[in-house]
Amino acid sequence: MRASLLQIDVNEGESVESRRRRVASLVREQAGADLVVLPELWTTGAFAYERFAADAEPLQGPTYEAMAKAASDAGVWLHAGSIPEQDTAGTLYNTSLLFSPSGDLAAAYRKIHRFGFDKGEAVLMGAGRELVTVRLPDTTLGVATCYDLRFPELFRSLVDSGAETLVVPAGWPERRRAHWTLLAQARAVENQAFVLACGTAGTHAGVPQAGHSIVVDPWGEVLAEAGPGEEVLTVDFDPAKVATTREQFPALKDRVLGLEPPHTF
Repeated sequence: MRASLLQIDVNEGESVESRRRRVASLVREQAGADLVVLPELWTTGAFAYERFAADAEPLQGPTYEAMAKAASDAGVWLHAGSIPEQDTAGTLYNTSLLFSPSGDLAAAYRKIHRFGFDKGEAVLMGAGRELVTVRLPDTTLGVATCYDLRFPELFRSLVDSGAETLVVPAGWPERRRAHWTLLAQARAVENQAFVLACGTAGTHAGVPQAGHSIVVDPWGEVLAEAGPGEEVLTVDFDPAKVATTREQFPALKDRVLGLEPPHTF
């Protein structure tokens, strides 16, 4: 299976409309890949909080239309990263879109863990409530977004729902790049799954981005890693390695669930 991670430079001097056209063209250039992955909030910038409301769009808005057409033209499964979605009630969400090779919407995922603590995304956007998995011909994707990477219980729930390849679009800051790599490898090892983590390049509202998109196999081996700038990271991997790894080293079978709460002495 071939995956292409498009590490997009979110340049504040480029309009959303221009970047949307440019990214659609990049997606079309990936014809021949099985899966293409875009980063989080690449239309507006993950840290450009003041732009969220202005750049928000309905689920089936201009980014949806452009990415559906690009997926169809390239004949690829497309995880189109995420957009600032505004629903009919006016609530904003950080929403990922996944398209089939025919350009149909296969799934949408509203980010569950919002970053910012008492500011930014955490107060400006609503929280998703539903896990999302998508069955491809050769693997089942489990979908998460950026800050979700810090919450292992979400990924274990995705694996319990059948996920074998964990896809994580992000707008991860450079100052915490070591965590990005560490957590991507940890999620792969503990779940015995592939992790495809696609970040952004450039600077979002003064926050330098980490770049360094990464593909990790079920043993934690880094199969491919991007640099800091805009880049297309393409990797071939064998989805069957998930089943093989889980058979050879069946750690998931040794999970102990339903423990009693701790005694207090």
